[in-house]
Amino acid sequence: MQITMDYTHLPFDRLLVYCTMQDLFGVSMVVPLLSLHVKSLGASPTVAGVVGSSYGILQLFSSAVVGCWSDVVGRRSSLLACILLSALGYLILGASTSVFLFALARVPVGIFKHTLSISRALLSDLVAEKERPLVIGRFNTASSVGFILGPMVGGYLTELDDGFYLTAFICFSVFILNAGLVWLFPWSEVKLNSTKHGLRLGKSHALLGKTDREVQEAATRRGTTVSGKPARLPWMEVVSTLRDMKSLIVSEMWDIFLVRLLMGVAVMLYYSNFVLALEERFGVRPKTTGYLISYSSALGALAGFTLGPILRLYKHNSHAVLLHSSVLTFTLLLLYSTAHTMGIVVFSSTLLSFSTAIGRTCITDLQLTVGGAQASGTLIGMGQSVTAVGRVIAPLLSGVAQEVSPCGPPSLGAALALVAIIVMSVSRPRCGGDGSDKLKSE
Repeated sequence: MQITMDYTHLPFDRLLVYCTMQDLFGVSMVVPLLSLHVKSLGASPTVAGVVGSSYGILQLFSSAVVGCWSDVVGRRSSLLACILLSALGYLILGASTSVFLFALARVPVGIFKHTLSISRALLSDLVAEKERPLVIGRFNTASSVGFILGPMVGGYLTELDDGFYLTAFICFSVFILNAGLVWLFPWSEVKLNSTKHGLRLGKSHALLGKTDREVQEAATRRGTTVSGKPARLPWMEVVSTLRDMKSLIVSEMWDIFLVRLLMGVAVMLYYSNFVLALEERFGVRPKTTGYLISYSSALGALAGFTLGPILRLYKHNSHAVLLHSSVLTFTLLLLYSTAHTMGIVVFSSTLLSFSTAIGRTCITDLQLTVGGAQASGTLIGMGQSVTAVGRVIAPLLSGVAQEVSPCGPPSLGAALALVAIIVMSVSRPRCGGDGSDKLKSE
């Protein structure tokens, strides 16, 4: 069945983009202040490190589960639950007067702060496959805009009396506003562009995905499944889906997730000692480096608008775009590592903001193309888990590489990017468009 773009979805697209911008605006106001606040509560550096790492660990284990849960129970219910429980975490954070309350506040946020993943999955449900990278690119642009504005506002508010508590309460209010917008939107008018074939998992080729159920929960028949057998409880469906998804990843998607991990760690290594490296190599003050980082972030936001022309140039071949953007990222990391002037650093940072933003969008699109968009919540959640693994690995590798040289982390990042390029080149027949079509039609 041919998939066409339904332009009645455009108001809903704008709602998601608006909510995403508000979401990350609120979060980015608070996150830069967390280490300062936990220190003011009397936590030692070790305790602060343990509390800080708890968020990443919780995200590592909850991403795939929450994503799969959104496939099973519906996008609206899961998105509302994640927004409200994340809001609860920031409300507790705003009332935290001890290290215990601070750590407690990070638990609901660590488990349920997957609003962006569910929103991406919902966007993939709504648009045609050829439109998906462009829409996700605009979504990522909104994310970048939120991150640009939030730290500036948070930095200003924190200088006021009880500024951190005021900032956390504003973040809580932003999440409540988003929950209200999602609740009030007329979901009954939203229709999915469903595909003819669902996602087939494991040897049994069981059909996953319930067509319009992800969005229109009112139309769901909870008493029976497609096959007429009694429906299982949602948590049983989540466990079963994750078990079947394991075989899909091992057989069909290991290379995509491996590339995501390698490229993610490569970029994290580049940023891991950016401020310190520029100070040691060129004598650049941290304030000036901060301006350079903001400049790169602004360019990354603009990169979403370049996706349309690029995809048309590549005839919507996301694998080719990802491969070439990864080659560019590898070249720029190598150039930055060997730079002898600040001009080369600025040049490499400028192009890196584009190549990494485009690469993030294309790797997400490949996951959904090969895995099947009807399990988009699960697939995006697993992608976030892979990224969380990278956040654990990158600081360790950066510390070891920095013992050798200030150029060590980006040089190691370039090496990992080269490995990712080799993996993509070897597995090209399986991650390209033909391979995905074969998987969907089995």
